[in-house]
Order: sequence, then structure tokens, then C-alpha cells
Amino acid sequence: MKILFFLTSFSLLLSAEYLSNKDCNECHKDIYNEYRSSYHSKSFFTDELHRKVANQVSTTKYECAACHMAAANNLEDLKSGFSNPDTNNVTHTDGVSCFYCHSIAYVKEAHVKNKIILSKQPQGYKPRLYASLEDPEDSDKHSAGKSPIYEKYACNGCHSHKRNSHDVLIFQAMKKGQSSEECIECHMPKINGGVEDMNKRGRMQHHSHRFLGIHDIDFRKKGLEIAISTQKDKLEIHLKNKMAHPLIIQPARMKYLKIDIIRDGKIIWTNFKNDPMEDKQAAFVTEFADENGKLVNIPAFAYGILYQNNINAKSTKDLVYTGMDIKKGDIVEVKEYLYLSKPSCSAVLDLQDKSITKPILIKKVKYIAKD
Repeated sequence: MKILFFLTSFSLLLSAEYLSNKDCNECHKDIYNEYRSSYHSKSFFTDELHRKVANQVSTTKYECAACHMAAANNLEDLKSGFSNPDTNNVTHTDGVSCFYCHSIAYVKEAHVKNKIILSKQPQGYKPRLYASLEDPEDSDKHSAGKSPIYEKYACNGCHSHKRNSHDVLIFQAMKKGQSSEECIECHMPKINGGVEDMNKRGRMQHHSHRFLGIHDIDFRKKGLEIAISTQKDKLEIHLKNKMAHPLIIQPARMKYLKIDIIRDGKIIWTNFKNDPMEDKQAAFVTEFADENGKLVNIPAFAYGILYQNNINAKSTKDLVYTGMDIKKGDIVEVKEYLYLSKPSCSAVLDLQDKSITKPILIKKVKYIAKD
């Protein structure tokens, strides 16, 4: 009973001192607008893919809240099923909120998933928020401090890895002990402008809070480098993953290559006709298995891996096709595509936003055969 009372009191304390994203907007308009365009601002209520996956896992518990609704003032109740996501609760609708991310004390590595430990906020005092800034500014809403966690490990809490209840690794973006410095360098590059409206310190730059990622048209083109070479009887596609994480991270996604050889305006060879899985070496995806070794659509229920093809961080992979009849002047066209929701997931989710279920062209590379 004492433990339950402590948890309840702690939740009420967080709720009473919580600063909403709109509170932050009063002094940090540029950063707030950047954040609003990011997927960190999405919540259970505004991210259809996540919501429908979560509801497939359970309609009574919201265990995904640990990362997707982490600022909730009743987080443990959500995870255990005593409470449900509430559109009238700002700690639920704020998504991965400003207040939550800037309250991290440290990240504890663990087998199933890493755990974020929040800084202690004394009752009766305005909250203290943290970042990587030298000489940060206090405000009438909060005090401010510099913490090394934001230079190396802030991303590791939610973006490292996740195992399901059957101990199957269904998500891994980072290896144990890996620093998040490269995450920040790519996804939060420094841009012009101060961190707050008055800019009392005269800061010239800040880290972008758009959290650039796979949903950004230009950003997603940068991850995979594609080079092509041919001989008369052989085609090689040289792939280099330039990212500090695997080519495919989230288990619901899929990337694949569509490869065509064109002669006199006509396609004379293609790597698949209907389904990208016809050419498995060019289909980057993880499909999961149930207890009988059959396809399982939702990774949370997986007992193992049915099929996996990926490219590790900063690694290369060569796709080789032989028995070709390639002539000088033939055009080899390689298109990289993305499914935000791979077909096996979409089949059970009834997604209304069809842009999630249709293949998205990331980039196109052409090569003219020389021999």
C-alpha cells in the first residue's frame, strides 16, 4: 500500500509541475515550430499506424506508452490497463513532449529495452530542465542546466532496441553502449538561430528540433548509396549504408530495389514482376514467425524470425545478377522504394491513410552500359 501511495503521489507531482508543449512555445517559438513538424510531436491519437499496431497488441493495455506516451502522468496505469489514453489529458496528447525529453537524468541499459530515468523535481519549486547548452537561461517557468546526457545518450532510451514478451528482438537501431552523438549530428543538425525568442545570450545556432528522418523527402535520400556496374553477362548493384544504424529499423517497414534494364525504350529485364519478395536479395525487411514457424503480422506476437535481410550500420552489400545479355548503351535503372507499413502489416491494420500502405519512391539511379 505504501508503494502504491508513493507512485500515486509521484504521478500527481509530475502532473502538477508539467509544462506543456504550448507552454514552451511562449518562449521558444522557432524550436516549437520545428518540433511541431516532427514525428516526435505525433501521439497515439494522431499517428494512425502506431495506434492501430498498439490496438492489435492489446485493446486493454497500452504498453507502448513507455516510449510513445512517456510523459503521461499515469504511465504505469496505462501500461497495466488501469487507464486508457485520454484526449483530454495534455500529458497524453503532447506526444514525445518537450518537457519529458528535457527532464532526462540518465539512461539505464537493459535487456528488453533501455529505461529512461527522469530527474527528480522537488515539490514546490519550478522544474529544472536540461540540455547540452553552455550557460543555459532560466525563465519564469523553469530553471535550466547543462547535462552530458544530451550530448551522448539522450536518444538511447527509446531508440536503442526492444524485445517482445517472447524475447524476440523486434527493433534495434543502436548497439549496447553506442553513443547517440551521430544520431544528433544527422537528425538534429545545427541551424541558424537562438534557442529562445529574446536570445539574451546572443546564440547564433541551435540543434534543429525537426528530428529529420524517414518521413522527410530529402533526408531519406541520403541513407543508401547506390552504384551500378555491368559486364556482358553480369549486373552488380553496389550498396553502401551511410547511416549509423541499420538500413531498416522499425519492424513494420520495408525497403526494396526495383531494377530494370532498358534497351531502345523497352524493359528487357526486371528483377521482379509483382512482389518485391520475388527478388529477396533486393528486399530489405524482417518478417516474423509464430510458434509454428508461420508468418505473424504483428511483431509483438513473434516467437522468432521468419526472414530477415538488412544492411548493418556503415556497411556494404553487393547484389549480383548473372546470365545477363547486356549490350553497350543499355540503361540500368535502379529505384529505391519504401513501405512505411509493409504489406504483411497492412493486411491486418485497416489503415485509412493509404499513403502509409503504398510504396514510396526514395531515389532513382541510372547507368549506361559501356561494353
